[in-house]
Amino acid sequence: MADSNPNLPINRRSANITQGKARAANRSMFYGMGYTEADFDKPMVGVANGHSTITPCNSGLQKLADAAIAGIEEAGGNAQVFGTPTISDGMAMGTEGMKYSLVSREVISDCVETCVQGQWMDGCVVIGGCDKNMPGGMMGMLRANVPSIYVYGGTIEPGCLHGCDLNIVSVFEAVGQNAAGKISDQELKDIEQHAIPGTGSCGGMYTANTMSSSFEALGMSLPYSSTMANPHAEKVDSARESAQVLIEAIKKDIKPRDIVTRQSIENAVAVIMAVGGSTNAVLHFLAIAHAAGVEWSIDDFERMRKKVPVFCDMKPSGKYLAVDLHKAGGIPQVMKMLLNAGLLHGDCMTITGKTIAETLKDVPDVPRADQDVIHPIDKPLYAQGHLAILKGNLSPEGAVAKITGLKNPVMTGPARVFDDEQSALAAILSGKIKAGDVMVLRYLGPKGGPGMPEMLAPTGALVGEGLGESVGLITDGRFSGGTWGMVVGHVAPEAAAGGNIALIHEGDSITIDAHQLLLQLNVPDAELARRRAAWKAPKPRYTRGVQAKFAFNASSASRGAVLDDFPQN
Repeated sequence: MADSNPNLPINRRSANITQGKARAANRSMFYGMGYTEADFDKPMVGVANGHSTITPCNSGLQKLADAAIAGIEEAGGNAQVFGTPTISDGMAMGTEGMKYSLVSREVISDCVETCVQGQWMDGCVVIGGCDKNMPGGMMGMLRANVPSIYVYGGTIEPGCLHGCDLNIVSVFEAVGQNAAGKISDQELKDIEQHAIPGTGSCGGMYTANTMSSSFEALGMSLPYSSTMANPHAEKVDSARESAQVLIEAIKKDIKPRDIVTRQSIENAVAVIMAVGGSTNAVLHFLAIAHAAGVEWSIDDFERMRKKVPVFCDMKPSGKYLAVDLHKAGGIPQVMKMLLNAGLLHGDCMTITGKTIAETLKDVPDVPRADQDVIHPIDKPLYAQGHLAILKGNLSPEGAVAKITGLKNPVMTGPARVFDDEQSALAAILSGKIKAGDVMVLRYLGPKGGPGMPEMLAPTGALVGEGLGESVGLITDGRFSGGTWGMVVGHVAPEAAAGGNIALIHEGDSITIDAHQLLLQLNVPDAELARRRAAWKAPKPRYTRGVQAKFAFNASSASRGAVLDDFPQN
């Protein structure tokens, strides 16, 4: 962990390299990069740059990194740029590559912590776009605990076909529509070719935009920055300003763990509920709280859900995209309404040095009348939050369901059991899944997948075939932020760890009841005990490399699937 000694010099790296002749070799390395002697009196600031040409989420980040570098130098710092990797969930979805997505969260956090600590940096700007860039970068910042700020790469603009807006989920749902004979092969191709018009992260309130919104509420990103579009000039300006704000935070020694507290996490979760955010936020905030050393459990999400309404009409279950939310007033407008309703802690500190209440002082109390993205908080879309924690004999540690957009989030039906995603998708597309079925996708948890892949391909296909509300789906894997329907994920304990989801037989009766927060296998205890006695843990799918390391070390999804959840003496 970072040194928390209050007497530590502001520029700890430069202090280290200028202490005596023994540091001459260190200084010479910097001279080789064009540094002058005067530079050693300036703070050394890391720029964790997630730019890549792997995905549109990250292919627009270099201009933000360049702006951040300029902002650091203008404010009197030295920028030290290093890279972080990314995996595109949208591109890897439905393939074996999707199992590397959650793994990449840990790799990214390790990259940030390693470079900041190994190079003894004074502060860090983390720039990321795709889903796991966000929690991975935040976890690394919290572990290193030097003054840091998150710069989100920005959302994508909507695609357009025949006057209708499109986004990445449109494509997955179109696959199901095509399989059901509702659209032609050419129509599917047209949607595929028009859904993604340029750079930026997936446009609805999916995982990337959920996490960026929550980071703004957390106080670790600048106001309004979380809903800006990557192609727009204001995103570049915000990156430059973020770097300048960070230099001031270094001078004031405002560290991430000063900002990320139990109260500020409550603020972040309140915003997640208000905007109808991704189920992945549950997993990631368990991990973020762990990195921050903050006491936070899966039951805290249910506590917050009961008191925070959903009052933003956002995709996937609503109408609008992040660009629309930005025009309607952005996250500051949402936060001001929560603050006035007593649902936000206004005294929490932010990276700017201002409190939340001070930051929101000039934001209107109510949203503009000429928009319907943000509803009045006393006339919400749903009186309570949408991310429900379900428990029962199938999930004694908890499971996560997104219950917005459903007419009746209660069903009991026969189990259709699959031990992998691909066979489940094939069953949907071939018409073998019928209304009333409860699909069970298992051995896809943190250890079993390994890597807890997302299930957007099968859930998107169900919606496309018109089965989104009439077919249940439960899994120990995850869902995309773009998923909606009668779905329950993060079932814990997972199948590979011997959870009861491993004991389900084809045709067993399963109940999903979001009203009673119940996920139940309707099989007698004696029969479950007989099945357990006969059950054998599967052999690991991977025995070398990052997947093997992840499977060996990953905690339960109910604890964030982190890799460093070790017993404390």
